Amino acid sequence: MKNLDIARYRRQIMLGEIGQTGQQSLIDANVAVIGAGGLGSPALLYLAGAGIGHIHIIDDDVVDLSNLHRQVIHTTAGVGSSKAESAREAMLALNPSVAVTISTQRLDWSNALSELSGFDVVLDGSDNFDTRHLASWAAATLGIPHVWASILGFDAQLSVFHAGHGPIYEDLFPTPPPPGSVPSCSQAGVLGPVVGILGSAMAMEALKIITGVGTPLIGKLGYYSSLEGTWEYIPVVGSPSVLDKVLAVAGSSGPSASAEELDVPRVSSLPEGVSLIDVREATEFAAYSIPGAHNVPLSAIRSGAVPPAVSAGKPVIIYCAAGVRSAQAITILEAAGYTGMSSLDGGIEAWLDGLR
Repeated sequence: MKNLDIARYRRQIMLGEIGQTGQQSLIDANVAVIGAGGLGSPALLYLAGAGIGHIHIIDDDVVDLSNLHRQVIHTTAGVGSSKAESAREAMLALNPSVAVTISTQRLDWSNALSELSGFDVVLDGSDNFDTRHLASWAAATLGIPHVWASILGFDAQLSVFHAGHGPIYEDLFPTPPPPGSVPSCSQAGVLGPVVGILGSAMAMEALKIITGVGTPLIGKLGYYSSLEGTWEYIPVVGSPSVLDKVLAVAGSSGPSASAEELDVPRVSSLPEGVSLIDVREATEFAAYSIPGAHNVPLSAIRSGAVPPAVSAGKPVIIYCAAGVRSAQAITILEAAGYTGMSSLDGGIEAWLDGLR
């Protein structure tokens, strides 16, 4: 680590849990932030101040006078300019040693995976349900921790989602609510310090994930009441079926196609002597599995793990709960050059139904 880095980050490095090793992790990290508005403003400033090496901002909006009371990364002089560019300027003024890239295109189904690929954490500071579900799908597909928060009036919510390690956003909100049923900030109103507290908390969750310090808010929903000045924590349980359904979403217009349509070999029965790979998570595998199967979770395959039978070139049948994750696993392994794999149609659930 350079002496200039030590001079800038010395107060963080002094924390025994962080030290130079943790600070280097921050410097080496890549973080994507969706939205440079109320939640993004404090999050982006604290991420830049902490020394995150590369921060990518995704926002297609412009700075508006009515938002400045809470979007404190922007200035009155910036009204009418790109939020992403305005935020970038403020972050580099704070810490010129970080790299800040921007995207002024709206995040949609055609670009979400390419925009978020390669990042260690994604922070979702968007203000609409469609983008939140899109961010969840992309993060789950890429296996990226997904830090999320939302504000309504004087209250707010915060959680960390991570497919394969805990719940995802859809475990809380399975589908977007009907248009107009939930008021926006412009309709319900919002106080700046509320989003300041939550945006700062989002940044803290990202720093915890990157450095390994503390316990990220996975499997819990933090509920903040600004009028009471209190936090409550509600357990959130993830469902494999919900994850399968979200991972099945594909296409340029939302949930119109599925991983069942991925072009991978498929079988409907299990021949004798074939190697079986179960790509469900370890907890699912422990509950029940097909006899003789070996467990290599999809989350591990996404991280580069290759089942021994696959690397040995043996014929392999891969299965999951319903055939979604198995198709994705085969797609990943085929892209890495491996062959000889088939997906069990309907997964273990269909196999169990066939025993009746």
